[in-house]
Amino acid sequence: MKINIDMKKLLLSILTLVAFASSSTVAQTTKIDVNIKGYNDSTLILGYYFNQKMLVKDTTTINSNGSYTFTSDQKLDEGLYIIYLDDKSYFDLLIGADQDFSVTTSKTDLLQQMSISGSAESADFLAYQRFLVSKQKEAEPIQEKLKVSNDPQTKKALQDQIAALSSDMKSKYETTINKHPDSFLSIFLKATQEVAVPQMQAPANSSNPDSAVQRMRYDYYKAHYFDNFKMDDDRILRTPLFAGKLDQYFKKVVLQMPDTIIKESHRVIAMANGNYEMERYLIQHLFNMANESKQMGMDAVMVSLGETYYLSGHADWVDDEFISKLQERVDKIKPNLLGQTAPDFKMQSYTEEYYKLSEVRAEITILVFWEPECGHCEKEIPKLNDEVWKKFKDQDIKIIAVYTQWEKDPWVEFIHDKELTEWIHLYDPHNRSNFRNNYDIYSTPVVYILDKDKKILAKRIGADQIPGFLNHYFKLN
Repeated sequence: MKINIDMKKLLLSILTLVAFASSSTVAQTTKIDVNIKGYNDSTLILGYYFNQKMLVKDTTTINSNGSYTFTSDQKLDEGLYIIYLDDKSYFDLLIGADQDFSVTTSKTDLLQQMSISGSAESADFLAYQRFLVSKQKEAEPIQEKLKVSNDPQTKKALQDQIAALSSDMKSKYETTINKHPDSFLSIFLKATQEVAVPQMQAPANSSNPDSAVQRMRYDYYKAHYFDNFKMDDDRILRTPLFAGKLDQYFKKVVLQMPDTIIKESHRVIAMANGNYEMERYLIQHLFNMANESKQMGMDAVMVSLGETYYLSGHADWVDDEFISKLQERVDKIKPNLLGQTAPDFKMQSYTEEYYKLSEVRAEITILVFWEPECGHCEKEIPKLNDEVWKKFKDQDIKIIAVYTQWEKDPWVEFIHDKELTEWIHLYDPHNRSNFRNNYDIYSTPVVYILDKDKKILAKRIGADQIPGFLNHYFKLN
């Protein structure tokens, strides 16, 4: 097997790696003898999977006999490890409870020539890998024939062969996990299995049975998505499966609505059931996912997780500086979350009139913060006029454009040059409204869309996205 990996970067990561230590580690020794025939006087790296990455645990130079012994005064955290060779070939090595064992293989075929003695759990994982590879090889020609076959009897015979292979793999899976109950091997193999959704029947009074069954199947799949993962066991973190499975749930399975994601985030975190490392990982991962999201409204998820787990003092792994910065960020975001009433303000126009946001009457108010010297504003503001104002001004909308600076002349000149005089143009020369904090203005342009009650419907939306949003809104209302 081959993997494209920069060995220099991998070696360099040793200098910065901080091992994700399990609270269950006990003071026992680890001794793993590795012998690779035909491979000597070269670099050997022991790595492990974590958070969709492969991290380095140890590195050494294998001797002239192709041998090396990994030793440690403490047991390694159980998980799926990787042995890398400097020609970029590698093999997976399951390290479970038994950590005094030997691995022998040959450079010519790392997997098929491998043998493991001293750890039944590791050896049975190797046997399971080989079994799957052999069944996949058997299935390939059958699947190719199935693609081109047009004869019903032939197709049926080929499908029966595939079903028999699937049955063999299922039997091997069940035999392996039953032989090692509660082991890391059992936990890992169970996690590789997809949730089986049972056949369902729509209620008798359903007006659209197909749609009802589809919804029932979705609800079941969502509710049972993590059934095959032991969520209160942090050993599952050290596999290539968990982070991807978690991301898929929150990005593909769960409806992309802030309230739904907030509810599901708390539900999934609770599945850790007090396991410190698992809970810590889930909190960090879901918080970072929300914080880095470009999707509108996901800042509400960040605020909820931040307040519940970080600002409450629950997350004891972060320092005071992080808490202070997070509190400041939450204070700026919270007043302008979707669904909140937009913070009121009173500002003056370039014609010396005063306007209060709450007193501007319109079905839709588009509130834009901008400045003429901003390169992006020079493009977006005229586009907002041409693509939004001119097309929707007869549908009871108003545009309030807040100038974020103080020099009046360039502002007024831009308004007239771009023929924006039908908008309401305001500014706050004495900084009395606190709009920068209330609306989280750290760059321009920033657009908010408000309903007739000045509740925030959308924010940080581009001018080219607004027509579609307004068409949808007016269609529903």
